[in-house]
Amino acid sequence: MMSHSSRTARAVVVALAAGSLVLTACSKNEGGKSGTDSKKDQKEASVQSKAVTYADSAASTGPAEEVPGAKSGGTITVYQEAGLSHLDPGQIYVSDAGQVANLLFRRLTQFQEDDKGNVSVVGDLATDSGKSSDGGKTWTFTLKDGVKDEKGNPITSADVRHTVERTYAKFIFDGPTYLQTWLSGADYRKALPDGGFGSKHLPASVLDTPDDKTVVFHFDTARPDLPQTLAMAGYGIVPEKTDTKEKYDKAPVSTGPYKIAENKIGKSMTLVKNTNWDPKTDSVRHQYVNGFNIQFGVTESTQTKRLIADQGDNKNAIQLTNGVEATQIQDVIGAPEVNKRTVKGYQPFVMQLSFNLDRVKDKKVREAVTYAVNSKSLIAGEGGAYGGDVAPNYFAPTLPGYEPAYDPYGRLKTPQGNIAKAEEILKDVPDSEKTLVFAYANSEAGQKRKVAIEDALTKVGLKIVSKEVDSASYYEQIGKLDNPYDMYISGWGQDWPSPGTVVTPIFDGTQVTDGSPNYSHVKDPKVDALIKKALTQEPTEAAATWKEAEHYLLENVIPAAPLWYTKQFQLSGSNVGGARYGSVSSLLDINRVYLKS
Repeated sequence: MMSHSSRTARAVVVALAAGSLVLTACSKNEGGKSGTDSKKDQKEASVQSKAVTYADSAASTGPAEEVPGAKSGGTITVYQEAGLSHLDPGQIYVSDAGQVANLLFRRLTQFQEDDKGNVSVVGDLATDSGKSSDGGKTWTFTLKDGVKDEKGNPITSADVRHTVERTYAKFIFDGPTYLQTWLSGADYRKALPDGGFGSKHLPASVLDTPDDKTVVFHFDTARPDLPQTLAMAGYGIVPEKTDTKEKYDKAPVSTGPYKIAENKIGKSMTLVKNTNWDPKTDSVRHQYVNGFNIQFGVTESTQTKRLIADQGDNKNAIQLTNGVEATQIQDVIGAPEVNKRTVKGYQPFVMQLSFNLDRVKDKKVREAVTYAVNSKSLIAGEGGAYGGDVAPNYFAPTLPGYEPAYDPYGRLKTPQGNIAKAEEILKDVPDSEKTLVFAYANSEAGQKRKVAIEDALTKVGLKIVSKEVDSASYYEQIGKLDNPYDMYISGWGQDWPSPGTVVTPIFDGTQVTDGSPNYSHVKDPKVDALIKKALTQEPTEAAATWKEAEHYLLENVIPAAPLWYTKQFQLSGSNVGGARYGSVSSLLDINRVYLKS
């Protein structure tokens, strides 16, 4: 999934981490009922661990089922504190850009969620969720008739091939890598160094496009998760004719119901209707409003005040990935007319303090920090029980195999941190190793986290040097291999209900590269061997292997200190209709919204 605003699950879709970003994760959830009862919330969150179903052509045929009471017209105002780091689909692996991508970019497949939170994969540009053969090693997709980009150009199999091949190019470094590595291995860039922009292409034995409507993927092993993978924002279609390489990140071409009319980077973005989007070809999206006016640089506290007041254009406003600001939560839940305008849900993100293993090489230091960090104060900054729960390990309650009692550092018993234990571990550590550089996002949430980290770690004799990082590019900065930081808070959520979409992206030693979510730079032979083993096993058998990997990582490697599990709590204006919690995005379901008048 990405990060929370980490990259969704990265399907995850990103939501709160870098000052309200997480990687996106694609997950399954009943949603909408998150509150102050942690055990109840976690039980409901476990619904997200159910397997996603693959739908047929009938379910993939548009138009999408109408939202009850929906009306057309008007413009929705969207508030967001940090700007978007990317708009190129191939670079999207964070929740904020993932939300916008739902409006702009179509993929071969897409997630569809019903009113009960049941999630399926349907064909988006494809006629169905895909047909597998050869024991799951071959997948065939047929494109729908009448699908075009915003310029009116038909989408063909050549555009799908181009979309896949361009992810091999060096300028695509921040998006998901599942498909590339499945097709060409960990060193996939060597298979197509120019990303298909020259005369060389992937061979038909890997990716075949026998005609304009057919796309065939060939893998060396069964890939049952491919339909879910292709539904990620990072595999949104980039039409070949209009690809401008690096420049595409600023001015992409839409295939969805809306297109970009104006993009003032870091300030605002205006979306208007894409007249070349045909609702008859889309079973998921709607085009109720005339457009969206996205305003960046609006803090969570200002967003919340405006939405509580509910005056003027704020009646027509929503939050993108930010939520109700922590100190104003009681103002919201204490006012019934305001509280009924909220959406709440458990997210798949685990927030953790990641250590840069290239710099923090002493395991005792990492262990001491893991004991010392104060989850209680960090969660208080997120809104208390409405913002999250204490995380004792790396697996979220939304993940199959989650162990609520697995707590090797006693986080559940001492959520405020075990100062005595940390001090004991540090007593033989030389002073030269007790200074740590901590990177934090320059957002309201980032400031609160900075204070909580400094307060907890200075109590045990560590010196913390805090460095401010631009919140819009936070994950890009900490994702650089040669970054100058010792530790940073990151968030990750499942891309779909499998521990493999957590362990593999953030702990696989073969994925230690610039832009990789392996923020700790873990390169451990045992971890790599367990990942390789689990990826060849059936899910039930693999569960034990993933669990072994998690336990080994947390107890023997300690690449990160688990901090908290995230919840979402967002507020909309009174004139916004169709608002509900979307378990796929772990945010307000932006595909459904309309204005009541």
